[in-house]
Amino acid sequence: MGLAGFLLLPWYAVEDGFWGFGWLFDGYPFDPDYAPAIVLLLQGAKPWLWPIAGFLLLPALALGRPSTERFTQNVLLLVGGLGVAYILAQGFTVGLRGWNAGFLEAWYGPLGDRQFGMGYGALLAGTGLFFLFTLGCAARGAVNGDGFVVGSIGLIVMVVALFIFFPVARILISALQTNEGLFSVAALLDKLLTGKIWGLDCVYSHRACGVAWNSLALAIAVGAGTTLLGLAFALVVTRTRFPAKRLFRGLTVLPIITPPFVIGLALILLFGQSGAITQFLEAAFGIPASRWLYGFSGVWLAQMLAFTPIAFLVLIGVVEGVSPSVEEAAQTLRADAWTTLRTVSLPLMRPGLANAFLLGFIESMADFGNPMVLGGNFNVLSTEIFFAIVGAQYDQGRASVLALVLLFFTLLAFYAQRRWLGRKSYTSVTGKGDAGIAVPLPGRFAAVIFGVTIPWAVMTAVIYTTILFGGFVNLWGLDHTLTLRHYIDAFGITVGDHGLVWSGGAWNSFFTTIAISAISAPLTAAIGLLTAYLLVRQRFLGKQAFEFGTMLSFAIPGTVIGVSYVLAFNVPPLELTGTGIILVISFVFRNMPVGVRAGIASMSQLDSSLDEASLTLGASSWQTIRRVVLPLMRPAILAALVYSFVRAMTAISAVIFLVSAEYDMATAYILGRVENNDYGLSIAYSSVLIVIMFAAILLLQLLVGERRLGRRSAAKLEIGGQPA
Repeated sequence: MGLAGFLLLPWYAVEDGFWGFGWLFDGYPFDPDYAPAIVLLLQGAKPWLWPIAGFLLLPALALGRPSTERFTQNVLLLVGGLGVAYILAQGFTVGLRGWNAGFLEAWYGPLGDRQFGMGYGALLAGTGLFFLFTLGCAARGAVNGDGFVVGSIGLIVMVVALFIFFPVARILISALQTNEGLFSVAALLDKLLTGKIWGLDCVYSHRACGVAWNSLALAIAVGAGTTLLGLAFALVVTRTRFPAKRLFRGLTVLPIITPPFVIGLALILLFGQSGAITQFLEAAFGIPASRWLYGFSGVWLAQMLAFTPIAFLVLIGVVEGVSPSVEEAAQTLRADAWTTLRTVSLPLMRPGLANAFLLGFIESMADFGNPMVLGGNFNVLSTEIFFAIVGAQYDQGRASVLALVLLFFTLLAFYAQRRWLGRKSYTSVTGKGDAGIAVPLPGRFAAVIFGVTIPWAVMTAVIYTTILFGGFVNLWGLDHTLTLRHYIDAFGITVGDHGLVWSGGAWNSFFTTIAISAISAPLTAAIGLLTAYLLVRQRFLGKQAFEFGTMLSFAIPGTVIGVSYVLAFNVPPLELTGTGIILVISFVFRNMPVGVRAGIASMSQLDSSLDEASLTLGASSWQTIRRVVLPLMRPAILAALVYSFVRAMTAISAVIFLVSAEYDMATAYILGRVENNDYGLSIAYSSVLIVIMFAAILLLQLLVGERRLGRRSAAKLEIGGQPA
């Protein structure tokens, strides 16, 4: 792999971008812009690339030698480790104008040459050397000498360090800088210990609390609410004979496939002072209109609508995974349905409950779209970060300090989750036959669940009816004359001299969004589930730090992620801004934690003896994952694919910093229309996205399929009105 990158592919990034291959017909391989490293060296350019050739050739010394020999191990470790270190060093020390560091120019004089960002060749060469290093670690006995596992751990660590820690560090380091760019701890403390962040005036008066306490209270309320509501929907779908289960599934997932500000606008038009429901209540029952929607209550309601689907997607697989035979054993010991649910079923769901709460907590912390629309005087960390970066003040240091506070709360929630789960076993899916039937829900408990889920589903349906209606009227909320004008403006197709013309203004962003989302979704799911497998099934040094590192990008608001990516990847060695690949990377590592948490929750229920039996029969770790683990993790796979696809379709916070004229995304286009008060076109475009994403979810569910656990159908749950 490394030699292919060095000898055959363009070493530096090409102008066409990562997806363009016009360089194959434009002077390749002798044009310096597209030449492989070996051609550049033979032309007398870029002499600092010569050592890389040596690192790639030295492993030949170990050819034919067994990996158990210390010589082979040392060669792999030294060549791989030093080779990767050298590629990174030359990338960061030589930039667009020669030396990046003034002292290097003082030592060696002007370079007289420059280099651009790394391309295909550098990527393959660096990756090849890196995996030589992981093979050397495996040969030394790391993680039982399993090359696949060591390579997977190394891969995750490398990409997390490169695309999470590196960009975040670039922006957070400014928290220690003064306005003149000097480092100072006093500057950090001055920005951190302010009343606007930690103020408690609200305890003694009606004034607002500090943004830190506002964010913490909101995140706890949203995390708890989404977990309970997601569990209720999961129980209705999996443990009852409710006839509208499919409709419930659809209505539960709908909010996650909606651009974030659309739900806020719909709530305003329904429950605002002039909203349809508010006006009806005032006319029919004399309930006066108020501003209850603006503030904590409105933001909580919007976030509950937006983030409950995440909890549902995580919990449905966990609820399905609880072994009916364990519940039947409890009933055999004369436990009633409520006692069985309370003492057996719910404790086995703790991994799912904990992960659902953590995701809801972090999503609430990082969300700024709903607080922006409905917050009023209720300020939170995410909106303060947004205004610090985008507003007229442009105080990057203050934004970094606020991000540190947000990270602290996230770490606290992460620690609390770990303590609550403890070291208990939650295994409920083993290699033994399990044809039991899930215990029916207690009567009163089922009534409470239906009393909560049915009104919530009805409210969701009303909100989305309002959203769809808004795309077919002239002016949403004022002039309800039916029209197709907004759809024609966005997605019009005309016939010109050369055939069909995509005349609508939204087509470019629409096609780009579909392509970027389709590429990022499987990558996100693959990396997330692989990470979950490593965390649950493997033991290695630094495992807890590894797990927290995978959650870090989820804890940082999208605005900070966007700005940090611009700062980190706008110059060599990784020039990615303005390209499609930076959008894919941001989506993959922003959404990866959902795949990780869903995978951990699902895999915690799978008995490790399944893996051990496969390995005992001679299967490799990769074969065990592909043929044993993955088929039993279909709910987690579906959750990761669905979430990553729709989040890429609806993301806005990071996207607004990363889009370009060539790669414009749907949400950035919609936001531009909202800023121009063109709500009809915005709603029309959002409606099209909702339909597209709903169809994609159905397709993904069809492709992934359902997990088969060899259990009897829930349709036979009762016989003659009694439990079967």
